[in-house]
Amino acid sequence: MTVKSMSASAVFLVVATIAAVIGVTAAAVGASSDEVGATSLTAESTESPVVAAADAVLSETEAAGLLFMHEEEKLARDVYLGLGDLWGLRIFENIAASEQRHMDAILGLIESYDLEEPRTAEMIGIFMNDDLQTLYDGLMATGAESIEAALDVGATVEEVDIADLEEYLAVTTAADIATVYENLLRGSRNHLRAFASQLEGVD
Repeated sequence: MTVKSMSASAVFLVVATIAAVIGVTAAAVGASSDEVGATSLTAESTESPVVAAADAVLSETEAAGLLFMHEEEKLARDVYLGLGDLWGLRIFENIAASEQRHMDAILGLIESYDLEEPRTAEMIGIFMNDDLQTLYDGLMATGAESIEAALDVGATVEEVDIADLEEYLAVTTAADIATVYENLLRGSRNHLRAFASQLEGVD
């Protein structure tokens, strides 16, 4: 069964599950497939520090988290731009602009920690992470079915974003990263409420 043929509620569950797995996988740098799971994101990480900015030192998980979350915020932006063009709903345009600000906030951290900057940030619908590419394609196919499905996709994206931000927030010891993640969490929760409100008004 393809994503496009599934009901909105089924898509929500499937996409959320897929993206949750993606988030854990991206964080577990160097882990084998048997090691990837809930225990891969713990405060008891034994990874060696890899980069530093000022007096802060990042673990591999923290560094990978920044790169992954930047691309996940890009996924949200790109999905909303595409669905906004398709359905002409202002909510997608407004939240896409907010997602761009989320990307910019994480990019500032990427630059301050001297990590390699994403190469596909301005390429709409193109992702370095293959799983995010597959997720984007599925979300766009589902969102094209109806306005209700498109709004449900928006809610799904925000639910996934919240879950991943909470995971990475729980394992970072860098104050600047924690502050950005907390701000992004507030934004994503506001976005989720906005999509839920719009969904209530759909006949």
